[in-house]
This record gives sequence, C-alpha cells and structure tokens, in this order.
Amino acid sequence: MHGLNAMEIKASLWVMSNIEILFRLLPEAVFDTLWMTCASSFFALLFGLPLGLLLYTTSSGNFRQNLWIHRPVSVVVDSLRTIPFIILAAGMMPLTRIVVGKAVGNEAMIFVLSVSAIPFYARMAELSFRGVDKNLIEAVRVMGATRFQIIWEVAIPEALSSLIIGFTVTVISIVAASAMAGFIGGNGLGRLAISYGYQRYNPVVMISVIFILILLNIAIQWFGDRMAHKIEKIKGSDC
Repeated sequence: MHGLNAMEIKASLWVMSNIEILFRLLPEAVFDTLWMTCASSFFALLFGLPLGLLLYTTSSGNFRQNLWIHRPVSVVVDSLRTIPFIILAAGMMPLTRIVVGKAVGNEAMIFVLSVSAIPFYARMAELSFRGVDKNLIEAVRVMGATRFQIIWEVAIPEALSSLIIGFTVTVISIVAASAMAGFIGGNGLGRLAISYGYQRYNPVVMISVIFILILLNIAIQWFGDRMAHKIEKIKGSDC
C-alpha cells in the first residue's frame, strides 16, 4: 500500500513537473530561439548579401574583376564556413566577451550565430548571382549602364528568387545552430532540451522540442518557397 502511494506521488510529481516545463519554460525557450534566429538572420542578410555581391563582381570574368580582393575574401569566407558552430563559438568566447560584454546568453549567441551565418549566406548569394545571364549583363553594359545600375537593376532583380531560397536555407541552418548553442551557454530550445530533456532523461521534453523545431523548419521553408514562387510569377508576367 505504501509502495503504491509512493509510486502515485512520484507519478503526480512527474506529471506536474512536465506541465510546468511545457507551459512555463517551453514558451520562453521558443521566444528565445525565435529572437536569436531573427536577429542573426537580419545580420546574415545585412552583411552576407553585400559580401556575396563582392565575391561575385570581383571574380574572374566579371565586370569588376579584381582577384587581389576576391581571393583573400574567398579564403576568409571558406575558412569560417568550415569551422563547426560549437568549435567556432568556443573559440570566439574571448572576442564575444569584448564585443558583447559577456560570452554566454542570447546576445552573445546572436553575435556568434551571425559570424557563422554571414559567410554561409555570402556563398549562397554568390551562387545566386552567378545564375544571372552574363549576356544580359553585357547587353546592359553596352547600352551605357553604370556598375551600380547593373547591380541594382539587373543582377539583384534577376537573382532575387534564388537569393530568397538561399536565405531560407540560411535561416534554417541558424535555427539548427541556435539549438546547438544550448551546449555553450545559449538559451532557447536547445538549452531546454539539454537541461530538462537529456540530462533528466525526460522524453516528453525532448519530443516536444524536436516537434517544435520541425514545425519551425517547415514553416520557414514554406514561407521562403512561397516568396520565391511569387517573385518568379512576377518576373514571368513582366516578360
């Protein structure tokens, strides 16, 4: 009888603990993940797009060819892309502490996520620009267009749908990296899964976090594909 009561009490405490985690801590973790993802995605777009454009325009055979700029920038971009996120975050802790004022927390992880995502999106953007018809660019240049006009009125509009798809992939990679940030002091779904799921052997928390991450990725991919499809339809109607 006493054994049964003890088991019932233990089960009740387990249920109450899960309810507290799912209704109090889970929404906070989702908010932290969304905040880190949105902020890091903004910086990835803000710095990654111009960097990708620089890699494209200065590459061999393009209208602003300059291998003295392209090669070192390309080496830096590729070097940062090859470093796994956790190793990059751990190695950047001294710099993160100088820039942000601390090495852990959401702001610190946003800085590291941005540094990781910027070169990734720069390469994605460069590939998108490479898909623009060179004959079209050459024709516009022959007609007297300036370099700025070629970039703003030809290269970016023609590559826009591909740029959106590349940015969508970048945002999804940021979501995945933000989950790994839980291992090194970041908040969000990753920390919740590690602290309350993995370390406490709680499958309810683990499954809940995995389910939300899957939903986030599906929603981001759906929205990105829809935006790219709309851009393609607008381009087709203009033609």
